[in-house]
Amino acid sequence: MIDLGSATGLTCRECSATYDLGAAYACMECFGPLEVAYDFPALTRADIEAGPTSLWRYKDLLPVRPTAADEPNLAPGWTRLHKADNLAAELGMRTLWVKDDSGNPTHSFKDRVVAVAQSAARALGLTTLACASTGNLAHAVAAAAARGGQDSVVVIPHDLEAGKTITTATYGGILLAVEGNYDDVNRLCSEIIGEDFSQSWGFVNVNIRPYYAEGSKSMGFEIAEQLGWRTPAQVVAPVASGSLLTKIDKAWRELAALGLIEESEYRVFGAQATGCSPVAQAFDAGWDVVKPVKPSTIAKSLAIGNPADGPYALDVVRRTGGSIAAVSDDDVVDGIRLLARTEGIFAETAGGVVVATLRHLLKEGALDPEAETVILNTGEGLKTLDAVMEFATPTATIKPDVDLVRAVVT
Repeated sequence: MIDLGSATGLTCRECSATYDLGAAYACMECFGPLEVAYDFPALTRADIEAGPTSLWRYKDLLPVRPTAADEPNLAPGWTRLHKADNLAAELGMRTLWVKDDSGNPTHSFKDRVVAVAQSAARALGLTTLACASTGNLAHAVAAAAARGGQDSVVVIPHDLEAGKTITTATYGGILLAVEGNYDDVNRLCSEIIGEDFSQSWGFVNVNIRPYYAEGSKSMGFEIAEQLGWRTPAQVVAPVASGSLLTKIDKAWRELAALGLIEESEYRVFGAQATGCSPVAQAFDAGWDVVKPVKPSTIAKSLAIGNPADGPYALDVVRRTGGSIAAVSDDDVVDGIRLLARTEGIFAETAGGVVVATLRHLLKEGALDPEAETVILNTGEGLKTLDAVMEFATPTATIKPDVDLVRAVVT
């Protein structure tokens, strides 16, 4: 019997068909996506607060083995919730926080989802950790497999930022660069699953995606706990597949259902780059479906042209009274620089998308400047130096002469 703690089975998000726990991700009845079903134990805030300073403090709310915290893993999570007073003042906001996941072991929120997927893979008897990735997930999978004593297979588009490719290769394992975009990579990985050589592979975002996706809830759990066991009035999340946005919402609904926080209204906003904005386009058009696009943006970690959770992200923002907006690549760079200049946080391009979208939503009157707001920074700026290289240069290059220094600074 598969033991994944509080997880009891898999349920189709479309037709509600139920399945036993296993390496499955699509409903056999309607081909809808599967998600994890639970029987949560009675929990108190004290129970959670007594846990480790990592996502494992929420293990009873995740589909992981009871021993997950003790298994060889990178123990991500419990990243800082940064009070962004300087940025708030610049934007004319009252209260603004940055949930900064650049402090995770491989410097992105992907460490969270991989940790949960890794535990599930062990329970399912899968010995090789694998993924399709736009970069951050590649790092997380390769590093987690190395720490866990496992093999890894990482498949990426051939034109990723050099820093992301080099870092992933350094962890060891097999790294395959595919001539094509992320959607081509993802399609290839779906085909690989059926081959005889891959039967022991756990593709974290394909055949064990239901467990992997649940790891994003830990960011929502942390935000609520770090705010004193409550939700903010507004949250702005980057949108790639759309899963992170939906899982933040799911985390807060679960905490409320368990009586760990008071049920309260909040609004969820999504952020995309215009060069890959299928969910924002669907929102603007009033569609319930998301039409695929061909990505062309510097925000490569968000460059998923056919987002699996796009329709569910639309459901969340509409139900909560939020919206999904898109910003240009120039705005993304400005967002990176604004966050760095005001708060000392160097975000990768996804973080620049969020900051730029926050500013756009404020300007459009879609987001309330008086309401407490949390924005998500999902990765470290050192991963995407190319985006700011044109602007990140010395103020001046001088000879070692005090008069020359005076000329520059006065």
